[in-house]
Amino acid sequence: MAKAVRAGFSAVVVGMALASAAAVAHAETLADAIALAYQSNPTLQAQRAQLRFQDEQYVQARAGYRPTVSASSQAIYEARRCNPPSQFSQACQTAKSEANQVSATVTVTQPIYTSGAATAAVNQAEADILTQRENLRAVENQVLLDTVTAYVDVRRDQQALAIREENLNVLKRQVEETRARFDVGEVTKTDVAQAEAELAQAQAAFSVGQAQLAVSRAEYANVVGQSPGDLAPEPELPLLPKTIDQAFDTAEVNAPAIRAADYSVQSAEFQVAAAKAAKGPTVSLQGVFNDSTGIYPWNPSNFSRRFDIAINVTQPIFVGGVRESQIRQAVERENFFRIQGQGARRTMVQNISQAWNRLLAGRAGIAANLEQVRAARVAYEGAREEEKAGLRTTFEVLQQEQILRDAELSLNTSRHDAYVATATVLQVAGLLEARLMVPDIPVQPGGHDFHRLKNATGYVPWEEGVKALDSTFSKPVREAPLPLDAPIDRPISTALPAEAAPSGGK
Repeated sequence: MAKAVRAGFSAVVVGMALASAAAVAHAETLADAIALAYQSNPTLQAQRAQLRFQDEQYVQARAGYRPTVSASSQAIYEARRCNPPSQFSQACQTAKSEANQVSATVTVTQPIYTSGAATAAVNQAEADILTQRENLRAVENQVLLDTVTAYVDVRRDQQALAIREENLNVLKRQVEETRARFDVGEVTKTDVAQAEAELAQAQAAFSVGQAQLAVSRAEYANVVGQSPGDLAPEPELPLLPKTIDQAFDTAEVNAPAIRAADYSVQSAEFQVAAAKAAKGPTVSLQGVFNDSTGIYPWNPSNFSRRFDIAINVTQPIFVGGVRESQIRQAVERENFFRIQGQGARRTMVQNISQAWNRLLAGRAGIAANLEQVRAARVAYEGAREEEKAGLRTTFEVLQQEQILRDAELSLNTSRHDAYVATATVLQVAGLLEARLMVPDIPVQPGGHDFHRLKNATGYVPWEEGVKALDSTFSKPVREAPLPLDAPIDRPISTALPAEAAPSGGK
């Protein structure tokens, strides 16, 4: 496996030289990269496994409503010797006695009422699973943000390298022309040295650009799972809110971090309820069946059978202060998650504010740099013509050439930054999901729906009755509105509530 990984990254390094030969007939799109990362990214796959692991907690918690059946058996051989036999001891009436017996016992215990402890455990398990589902959405959003960033990083560095290569070729021709003009006495040796210095600087910048592209290609291979080929221009991202206030509103109900924090608070509340329920009485119904007989000599008519049925009521009275301590501990855990939820909302506001302003700055940079590129190209072409007429020096032409290339690089960077900022706004709001980015992608379910989990160990007819009795004074889990894309195997709505739906489009 390690050799395969190293081989893959080696391919990234040499892939630059072989890109034109190895490129497929059609360009690789951002949708292709998202689909591959969604299906194969190890971080996302591990989070799906973590959710399936968490699902089993719900199955285990529901066992609190169900009967438990145990069986035990025992075989006894007894030999006694007395010397002399004692008339005062019932056990030693003979000098030697032997006896043997085998017995089997089956015990069935059905909880009837646990003061809400079983219900609290089930509700806590459900809240924990919903938390984990939101964590899966958060990881999916982050992986897709990494994918988008890696994609546009490669595109940015490819375009920057092309600009530097064009600059390098222009400067090579400039040096040749300057040397030729020096040979006929039209320019000085200083002009030649200036052109050669600019050429050396451009060669160094080109080498740096090659190295940066190799770094970006390696990051792309790490996130997506394969080296980038011929990348098509990135499409406009959908669902971007029109205003920052709409982005805040959408994130408040849809952001995985906010939803996970709310479910964590509920989980802590149910843990408090479970700790308090441990101080209350428990009621259970128990049946015991016992069958015993001798082994040797075996006589089928010589046996003993017994069946007992009882209702057990248990009330803890004093357990050394453990219950009170557990209640206080659970309350502080609830406080911890409530404070964390406040922090998650502050972080969400901060992240959206930062990303939104980077988006605005990127858009402004695109507009300004487009104008700068246009003006710089006109100035460069004019300087070239004026140099031929003797009105400009070689140094001035080189300066105009550098201004033009810098403007082109700035425009390239502004486009990259605006696109990444757009993706970041969607990621924080929980909208950067595979199902929304690539509508026809097969959705990978991360876990199971609660109906399947409830019946994972079979159907117990009276389970719902026990649940109804035990949950008399309990509150259920408050499930948040479904997000645009739920990474689970369950029916979902394809729209947010009216007050949360983003009004932005493509």
